[in-house]
Amino acid sequence: MTETENVEPMAHARAAAGVLFFDEDGRVLLVRPSYKPGWDIPGGYLHPGETPSEAAAREVSEELGIKPPIGRLLVADWAPHPDEGDKILFVFDGGQLAPEHAAQIQLDPAEIAEYAYHDPELIGQLLIPRLARRISAAFDAREKAESVYLENGASARKIYNGPA
Repeated sequence: MTETENVEPMAHARAAAGVLFFDEDGRVLLVRPSYKPGWDIPGGYLHPGETPSEAAAREVSEELGIKPPIGRLLVADWAPHPDEGDKILFVFDGGQLAPEHAAQIQLDPAEIAEYAYHDPELIGQLLIPRLARRISAAFDAREKAESVYLENGASARKIYNGPA
């Protein structure tokens, strides 16, 4: 038996990062990608050697044409998908989008068809369920000034029912 045959398989997760931005009325900015149905948050997959916060900033710049400050991590979500494989998804707090940034939004039509601000209570109706769970957890983490770890959009405590 060779040394490589003794190695246990490892996850090879893809990583993505997104950002929550809000307007002065507390509504969240969502984007409608041009390459898939439905609403999403600004963000995308990390490039090799890129950190999650760097990817979040780059994706916001590419998709919205702006470079606002990206705040703290709200959520890290381990989210394996039967068709897409293992993923680790990060959500950062962009805070209230400054008027100068909001006025400069220029969508990349190859990526984003439109954007709009939505009431946070509508997230469950606007987003696919796994993303809605993640974003709802991010709202909660933002309100409590904490960062949370999730698995498939749910608290790891709820999954394991073990010690915190």
